[in-house]
Amino acid sequence: MARDPGRVLIFDTTLRDGEQSPGASLNLEEKLAIAQQLARLGVDIIEAGFPFASPGDFNAVQRIADSVGTPDGPTICGLARAAAGDIKACADAVAPAARKRIHTFIATSDIHLEHKLRKSRAEVLAITAEMVEYARSLVDDVEFSCEDAGRSDPAFMYEVIEAAIRAGATTINIPDTVGYATPAEFGELIAGINAHVPNIDQAVISVHGHNDLGLAVANFLEAVKNGARQLECTINGIGERAGNASLEELVMALHVRRSYFNPFLGRAVESTEPLTAVRTEEITKTSRLVSNLTGMAVQPNKAIVGANAFAHESGIHQDGVLKHRLTYEIIDARTVGLADNRISLGKLSGRSAFRARLEELGYALSREDLDDAFARFKELADRKREITDRDLEAIVSEQVQQQGDGSYTLRRVQVSCGTGLQPTATVTLTDADGAELTEAAIGTGPVDAVCQALNRLAQVPNELVEFSVKSVTEGIDAMGEVTIRLRQNGVLYSGHAADTDIVVAAAQAFVNALNRLIAGNRSVPLHPQKAPLPVLGDLPLPERPRV
Repeated sequence: MARDPGRVLIFDTTLRDGEQSPGASLNLEEKLAIAQQLARLGVDIIEAGFPFASPGDFNAVQRIADSVGTPDGPTICGLARAAAGDIKACADAVAPAARKRIHTFIATSDIHLEHKLRKSRAEVLAITAEMVEYARSLVDDVEFSCEDAGRSDPAFMYEVIEAAIRAGATTINIPDTVGYATPAEFGELIAGINAHVPNIDQAVISVHGHNDLGLAVANFLEAVKNGARQLECTINGIGERAGNASLEELVMALHVRRSYFNPFLGRAVESTEPLTAVRTEEITKTSRLVSNLTGMAVQPNKAIVGANAFAHESGIHQDGVLKHRLTYEIIDARTVGLADNRISLGKLSGRSAFRARLEELGYALSREDLDDAFARFKELADRKREITDRDLEAIVSEQVQQQGDGSYTLRRVQVSCGTGLQPTATVTLTDADGAELTEAAIGTGPVDAVCQALNRLAQVPNELVEFSVKSVTEGIDAMGEVTIRLRQNGVLYSGHAADTDIVVAAAQAFVNALNRLIAGNRSVPLHPQKAPLPVLGDLPLPERPRV
């Protein structure tokens, strides 16, 4: 593989690092929906998960590799620690993909070596060479990451990178694991690797970074100027702590400022050839899909995809935009797929038109799921005068969120409240065996009463730490989206639902969160960066072919 692919590769890690956002865990159907939309978006690589973490993670990566990893689709990648068991599980999970990658990593900073790995530099160097060689014996495309590169001794890191490339790594990733670097420092780090690693021309330089200081996107753009040709990012910038570098911000920065970045890629300033392969008109749709399925709302002033990103309140700005949009807008909203889509779907619309519109929005449902979603659509059409794409997204995101987590199903909810009345709720659930369970409770308000009744039925200890409501569209008949987060033993579990009745939406969101909490108690997946690395001598390498 040539060092420079001729453009900037977009490596999307929404389904791996993004899912590590507190409370943002996704089920299989949700992961598949996002992966399919990422393929439509045109990302080059999808990091689908950490297969060794749990059977659920393994199955999700394998299903994505099978359904999305087509010959004309993206490379499907799995994460693996530098351990034989992780790497073998990763290879098996991504095997169905036409283009597959193993992404293995080990820390190189002295603070990680001493306090987390408890290994010497010589041991880390040996593990790197052996594990990369093993990964390369299983797939042709291997990425190696120096975890905590930003705090690593450069001389030692150069040595590790050289060994990884010699062992077969085709991409070298440089992570700012704790989001500590500034743009100038990060650019110098990439420049130093280019200058001091003798075989760096045999690999693509990649960067991964967190946004703890709000500098991740700036750091990545500086890295591009210094030779990085792969950017690891997430939709809406979701991820651990303050999140990851935001895909939409990076792609649009490279798009809008193409003439500035062209020379750094050896192109003429005036070249109009895109710097990435991303289809920018799919950005807004992808952002909404990820927001809906994770329950993580996008802040209104978020660049590119926020509700206010193309809004103008100032009279001076409004006057200028009306006269010529370029006076106060550097991006045409249509470039990122932002349009006020009013669809002609209503009570008389058929399944074919409904299914076709859902597929355009990024959802590919099974026949049974489509039937359920279509029934919900018909029900909504009876209650709502005008249905928009946002309404459809709300319907189907709730539908796919309930797949695979069904310990309980909400059947009925009824509340009584008002001035001088004690808010009371009666709730009926169906359990996994099909038995109906009913409970009533009082609360400080109708939603609190519903939550109290649901907790009595489920009898699962938890703490409600977030309850948020937002309107999907305008008007008195608007769908309301509810997000609820429950905490148990320090772990967050989110639930998301939408309905024209906010109390019903709250009940369904609470049930979705409870189901995830119950499912999470059955098996706690490993965290790739926090789980201890197995001792190499304790894990014999699986038999591998001669190369």
